[in-house]
Parts: sequence; structure tokens; C-alpha cells
Amino acid sequence: MFKYVGIDHVQVAAPPNSEKEATTFYCDRLGMELIEKPKALRKNGGVWFQCGNHQLHIGVKQDFTGETKAHPAFEMDNLQAFKDHLKKQNVSYKEDDKLPNADRIYVFDPFGNRLEFLTYSS
Repeated sequence: MFKYVGIDHVQVAAPPNSEKEATTFYCDRLGMELIEKPKALRKNGGVWFQCGNHQLHIGVKQDFTGETKAHPAFEMDNLQAFKDHLKKQNVSYKEDDKLPNADRIYVFDPFGNRLEFLTYSS
């Protein structure tokens, strides 16, 4: 018998040599915390970020194309405050009201990857 414990991390891809741009966007603009990759994995490129209890990994892909449909979704404790933060950072977002009992937005990273942020109503 087994059970799932949870998701350890989600990975999205980015083009080669984009680590600095990814760090600027994910840390400075989205407010995630940069975490150090294990030494054995650094040669692969990419960067890792902490977001709540989970991690987002940005992996380097040689023939990269941004992912506009498949995406990670981040549950926020105060989506309005996050939207205010995004406005101050000049990060555009698209609101979506199609999920019942949820306030959610979509953001695209500098590489064209879709990111979802949401808060559920009680």
C-alpha cells in the first residue's frame, strides 16, 4: 500500500543562459526565494526557487518553446495583495473567473510559460 505525500516541485523550462533573467523575474518581480541547486546538478543550468512549501525549478532546454497551456498553479493567501505587487512591478496579468469559488490570474514569465495564481473563496 502506498500514498502520495504531495508535490515536491514543479519544473518549467527556459532557454539556455536565461538564469539571470529567470532570477530577476521570479525573485524580484514574483517574490519567490532563490535556493541553491545541489552541486551535482549545477552543470545542467537552470535555477530553483522556493514558493511556500514547494519548489519551482527552471530547467534549461536547448530547443525551448514556452508552454502556454500546461502550467503550475500557485495558491496564494491574498491574491489581491499579490496583484497589487505585480502592478508595482509592471508585471501584467490576465484575470479569469471560470473556476467556481476561486479568484485567479494568469501571468506569463519572460520565456512564455503560463503561470496561474489563485485564492479560493470560503
